Amino acid sequence: MKVAFVARYGPPEVLEFREMPAPTPGAGEVRLRVLATAVTAADWRIRSGVLPRGFGVLRGLALGFGGPRKGVLGTDAAGLIDAVGPGVTRFVVGDPVLAFPGIAMGGHAEFLVIREDGCIAPKPANLSFEEAAALPFGGMTALDFLRRGEVKAGERVLVNGASGNVGSAAVQLAKHLGAHVTAVCGATNASLVRSLGADEVIDYATRDFAARGAPFDVVMDCVGNAPYSRVKDVLAPRGRLLAVVADLPAMLGAAFAGRTRSHRVIAGPASEKGEDLMAVAELAEQGALRPMIDRRFAFEEIVDAYRLVDSGRKKGSVVLSLDCRAGLRG
Repeated sequence: MKVAFVARYGPPEVLEFREMPAPTPGAGEVRLRVLATAVTAADWRIRSGVLPRGFGVLRGLALGFGGPRKGVLGTDAAGLIDAVGPGVTRFVVGDPVLAFPGIAMGGHAEFLVIREDGCIAPKPANLSFEEAAALPFGGMTALDFLRRGEVKAGERVLVNGASGNVGSAAVQLAKHLGAHVTAVCGATNASLVRSLGADEVIDYATRDFAARGAPFDVVMDCVGNAPYSRVKDVLAPRGRLLAVVADLPAMLGAAFAGRTRSHRVIAGPASEKGEDLMAVAELAEQGALRPMIDRRFAFEEIVDAYRLVDSGRKKGSVVLSLDCRAGLRG
């Protein structure tokens, strides 16, 4: 099978295509013929080796010395079940599915093996394979943080970085929960986030959302530039900061930050639970969650896809098509 392989940390050009044996599913496992995958922020961090402040010294132990321990990246995938291992009862050959191998990676390949009781779900009938591949990372991360933040109907929620993969999902999910949503993004993406359900939009280039004003019950930072010290004055009593992107000092201090003001800071990696993938898939099928795609690339154009992600200017997801029937759709 063809895979996109990263042998060393560096820019997008370190990627190379290799041929590897297709994996065989073991007991309780299924093999997915990948028709679409995505290039996510997690893929960018691991490929580049650029980690948030404080994590650099841990990179070798956590990810690998000199290069990623898992050379085939890819947290998201969608396609067809093409083989099942002994004891599999949940899926049969031919089933359309989406999968989230997550930290195990492996989605940037023609085939992916995953446990049938892992992060895998039937593909929503109203989504294409490319749309399905754009769903897991952003949808599951947003769902996990909003759940940990105990967001409720009627609360005021601000999403910083509302046009990104996680942010665009957060706007929709917070609105689905009945919150009043303020989205922070660039002016060129204002109409996009309004179409996702945002009640108000702040252009970060002309207004500081952290300036004193109406308090928010929840601030969800999907960018990494809104630590507690910056947003504490715009959090309501018992307000919560959901630090989706945070450095090591912020994570270590999350349990103590804001206590004097009855605030909470919620940080740390999102969970990778199969039930969360099922939940976002069901929400997508109901029309409550629409995956956003900035651009679609052919698998062979993965370097260009990474360049777009590296630019920090993408909207929603960047998707790779491995479906020979789909052709190239830029």
